[in-house]
Amino acid sequence: MNKTETCKISAICLTFFALFLFVVTDSSAAEYVSVIKDGINIRSGPTTTSPVLWEVFEGFPYEVVERKDDWAKVKDFEGDSGWIYAPLLSDKKTVIVKVDSANMRSGPGKDSTVVATVKKGVVFDLVGREGGWLQLNYKDNLTGWIYNTLLWPSNP
Repeated sequence: MNKTETCKISAICLTFFALFLFVVTDSSAAEYVSVIKDGINIRSGPTTTSPVLWEVFEGFPYEVVERKDDWAKVKDFEGDSGWIYAPLLSDKKTVIVKVDSANMRSGPGKDSTVVATVKKGVVFDLVGREGGWLQLNYKDNLTGWIYNTLLWPSNP
């Protein structure tokens, strides 16, 4: 094998390795979902006969950690997990305040005016992002920016 053939083989191998790395990295990304309506049950197992652990409201964000048939095992911002019937989930991006309180600002930056102080557990729709700041909307009544480390998921 000459030097040119060796270089071509090396380039092909490097390309396949890069492609493999991209696929593995992309497929390991967390899947975040939100609940489509109020009053949805989170259960201890993937059946309608499994005991109800708690009930959630529309928009509540979850990370999917496992899927089984038409069910998804989900985990919330506090690490609690349970099963939900997957058709009751949406790809709509929402976030929840994970700290006791957070300042919502008029723009993406700590020097922007505070428009509201929000409490832990408040859920927002994701509108946009700029750097580490997320632009959020609360029930079409309040729009502003909160830094991502104060929210879960921080990178929806």
